[in-house]
Amino acid sequence: MPLIRRRFAAVLALSAMMALPVLAQERASRDEAKVLNEAAVAHIKKVGPDQAAKDFATDKARWMPKDLYPFVQEFSGVMRFHLNDKMIGKNFMDVKDASGKEFAKEMLSVAKSAKAAGWVDYEWNHPVTKKIEDKTAYIQRVPGAELFVGVGIYR
Repeated sequence: MPLIRRRFAAVLALSAMMALPVLAQERASRDEAKVLNEAAVAHIKKVGPDQAAKDFATDKARWMPKDLYPFVQEFSGVMRFHLNDKMIGKNFMDVKDASGKEFAKEMLSVAKSAKAAGWVDYEWNHPVTKKIEDKTAYIQRVPGAELFVGVGIYR
């Protein structure tokens, strides 16, 4: 193998090894998801759901760290904000995950519960890997509104 190709191969291999820890750090924790959820709920209370959705979409450094993002859903099932624009305005109440679970109904149940917050497990398409992965989302009702915010982590 010529020297240039060997050096190129060595640089590629070294780059790949250096990227592995970075990729591993991209996965957020349950604590980080809960903190982002609480910040998103507070932001909605402060500026309202329409302005908050605009802010979530435009300030990605703040609202979409690592592999986290908030989603906002009405109690009717209509998605008010999601990372994937195609989901906004769609009714999720009868949507099932890859295993057949009606996770949106469970999320609504958690939001309407006495605690108005909790975790829901389901399967979802990872926006980076494009694979169906196990996910758990922290769900919290927006006080004074028939909305809830979810922020999930891929497990």
